[in-house]
Amino acid sequence: MTASEDIIYMRRALQLALCGEAAAAPNPMVGAVIVHKGRIIGEGYHRRCGGPHAEVNAVRSVALADQTLLGESTIYVTLEPCAHWGKTPPCADLIIEKGIPRVVVGCKDPFAKVDGLGIKKLQDAGCEVVVGVLEEECRELNRVFMTYHSKHRPFVTLKWAQRPDGSVNGQISTPFTQMLVHRLRARCGAILVGTGTMLADHPSLTVRDWSLRGEQPLRITIDRHNRLPKELTDGFLVYHTETLEEILADLYQRGVQHLLVEGGPTLHRSFMEAGLYDEVRIETSDKRSDHSIDGHTIERRRIGQSPLRALSEYE
Repeated sequence: MTASEDIIYMRRALQLALCGEAAAAPNPMVGAVIVHKGRIIGEGYHRRCGGPHAEVNAVRSVALADQTLLGESTIYVTLEPCAHWGKTPPCADLIIEKGIPRVVVGCKDPFAKVDGLGIKKLQDAGCEVVVGVLEEECRELNRVFMTYHSKHRPFVTLKWAQRPDGSVNGQISTPFTQMLVHRLRARCGAILVGTGTMLADHPSLTVRDWSLRGEQPLRITIDRHNRLPKELTDGFLVYHTETLEEILADLYQRGVQHLLVEGGPTLHRSFMEAGLYDEVRIETSDKRSDHSIDGHTIERRRIGQSPLRALSEYE
C-alpha cells in the first residue's frame, strides 16, 4: 500500500468511527477497515460501550469466501488496538490470531492499560505496524477521551449565549438553539453553573429538549459563601471551598470525561484565567431587544483563538 492509499482507507475508518458517537462513550469512537489489494473486504466500528470493538466487527463482517485473504490484508484502525482484557478480549490478539500482517494505526491510545502496549504486542508478533496516519484527525475525533486520559481531568467546554452588544441578560436562546444546547448537554458527563446562575435562573440543567429518555448529566454548582437554599440544590453536587483544580480532579475520579460550564462571566473567566478549558461555544443572537427580529449563530472556538477577548465583550 502507498501512503496516499493509507490516507484514503483511514478516512473511511474515521467515517465509520463517527457512527458510534451516540453510544460508544465513555469508550472512544473507533473505526476499522480491512483491505486486500485495493478492495475493502471488511469494516466496522465500536457501536456501544461494552460491545465488540471496531476490529472485531470488521473481522466479523468479512465474507466467508474472503476469510483466506486476511493473511494478505491490511487493517486500518483509527485508534491503537487494545492489548488488555476489559469487557471484551484484546483486539491486538484477534489481529494476530487472524494472521493480518499489516496494521495501520491513526493514533496511540493514551489509556494507561494500552498506551503503546497494543502496538508493541503486534510488532512482537511480527506484524508491520504504521502509526500516525491522519493522526491529528484521529485525535480530534476523540478529543474528550484524549484529554481525560492524558491530562487526568475532564475535557472542559465553556458555553454562553449573548446579544450583539455583548449583553447576556434575559431570554436569548430560541427553541431551536435550546435544543442544540440540550444535545450538547446529552454528550457531557456533567454541567456546572455558579451561584449567581442558580439564584437567578433556578436551572434544571436537563436534556429534556433533546431526549426524554436519555441519561441526565451530573448537575454541579459552586457555593462559596453558602448562599444557596437547600431546596434549590436538591439533586446537585455542590462544591464549597474546593479550587477549580480540585473540582476537576474530583470529577476525574468520578469518571466524568466532559464538563460543560454554563455559568456566567465570573465563572467562565475563572476557568480561562486558570487555563482549565479546552473549547468555547458562543451562541450569538441578533436580537438587540425582545422586540427585534430573531436570528442566531453558534460559534465554536478552541484554545488559541482568543476567547478571553470574546468574554470581555459581554461583561
